[in-house]
Amino acid sequence: MKKKVQKLKDKKNLGALIILLIACLFIFIFFSNSIIKSDYIPIKPITIHNNGSGFSGSKVCAECHLDIYNSHIKTAHYKSSAEANLENVKGNFKKGENTFHLNDAIAFKMNLRNDSLYQDVFIKSNDSLINSSRFDAIIGSGTKGQSYLKWQDSSLYQIQVSYFAPTKSWINSPGYPPNRLASNRPVQQRCLECHVTHAKNSTSFGKKNVYYKSKIIYGIDCERCHGPSLKHVNFHKKNPEDTIGKFAIKYRNLSKQQKLDACALCHSGLRKKGNKSPFSFIIGDTLNLFSTPDYTKEDIKKLDVHGNQYGLLSASKCFKKSTTMDCTTCHNPHKNQRNNYTSFNKKCLSCHNSNENHKNICTAEKEVTNTVNNNCIECHMPLVSSKTMKIQSSEDSLESVKVRTHFIAVYADSLLSK
Repeated sequence: MKKKVQKLKDKKNLGALIILLIACLFIFIFFSNSIIKSDYIPIKPITIHNNGSGFSGSKVCAECHLDIYNSHIKTAHYKSSAEANLENVKGNFKKGENTFHLNDAIAFKMNLRNDSLYQDVFIKSNDSLINSSRFDAIIGSGTKGQSYLKWQDSSLYQIQVSYFAPTKSWINSPGYPPNRLASNRPVQQRCLECHVTHAKNSTSFGKKNVYYKSKIIYGIDCERCHGPSLKHVNFHKKNPEDTIGKFAIKYRNLSKQQKLDACALCHSGLRKKGNKSPFSFIIGDTLNLFSTPDYTKEDIKKLDVHGNQYGLLSASKCFKKSTTMDCTTCHNPHKNQRNNYTSFNKKCLSCHNSNENHKNICTAEKEVTNTVNNNCIECHMPLVSSKTMKIQSSEDSLESVKVRTHFIAVYADSLLSK
C-alpha cells in the first residue's frame, strides 16, 4: 500500500515538474521576444513623398540586399548625382591642367582650397579674380561628363564649367552661351527630377530652385524604382522572421506599360508639364497623367538621340513586333553593363536566331560584319551625333556629343562609308 502511495506521489511530482518546465519555456520565449522587440528602433524618414510615404535611404537596403546594393552603386544611374568632393568630381585640379579658356579675355581655373573645390573666374590680362563658385553637387555619372552645382543659401545653381569625359577636359557647360561669361543658372525641380531620387522645394513663393538641403536624396537609388520604402524597412526590421517582402513595389508585377513609364519619365525627352508637381510620379503610376510627350508620332523617327531613348525604341520594328519588350529586356538596372557588348548581343540573339519560329539571323555581307566585329549593337544601334547636345571644349571648338541610338534598324551603309 505504501509503495502505491509513493508511486502516486512520484507521478504527481513528475507531472508538476513537467508543468513547471513548460511554464518556464513559455516565460523564456515570451521574454526573449520582448527583448528582441525592445531592441527594435524604427528608422526615421530622410524626407517624405507627396503621398505621405517616407524615404529610408538606399544604404538601409544594403542590410538585407547587400549584393544588389554593391552592384547598383557602380551604375551610372546611382552616380547620376552626388555631393561634390575630390573622390567623385572628374577633371584635373593640377596646375596647367585645371584651366578652361572661355575667350581671349576670360579664363576659368579649378582649384582646391581648404578641402573644397572651386571654379575661379579670372581676367587673363592681369590675372585678377572676378568671382568664385564652390563645387557643392555633381550632376552626371561621368560616363559622358559632369556638370556642377553650387548652393547660395538654400538656392541651387549650375556653374559655367563642366567636365567632358571623351577629351578628359574642362568645357563650357552645355546650354551656356559660347565665348561669353554668364550668370549661374537656377536649377529647377524638373531638372533635378531625372538626376536625384527626391528633392523638396522649400518655398511657396514661386522660386523653383530653393530646396531643403538635408532632404535631397542624390543619385537614382533603390527607392526611385521601388518606391519610398520606410514602411517596408521598418516592418522587416521589426519582423525579421517574415521573409516575404511587404510594402515595396515589385517591378516584376508591373504591366509592360508601367515598366516603360518608369524609364520614360527621364528617357523620353522634353515633356509637357501636367498639373502635378515634380517628384510626385511613383513607379506603377501612369506617366501621361503627370506629363505628356512633346512630340507626335509623325516626329518620332526624327527624334534626337540625346535624352529620348524611349521614343526611338518605340518606333523600332523589334519593339513593335514584341508583346513583352521593355527597357529591362536588355538592361539590368542593378548592374553596370556599360560597354558589355557580349551581354547585349546575347539579348539580340535570344530572338534573332536560327530557330524555326524566328529565322531572323544576320544576313549582312562579311564586309559589314567584319567592320563591326560581329557586334549587333554597333551595327543596329550605332553611336550617332546629337543635334541638340553640343559642347565647347575650347574657344573655337563646338562639337556634337555622340550618343548610342535606341532606334533599332540597319545602318550597314553608313558603317561602310566611315
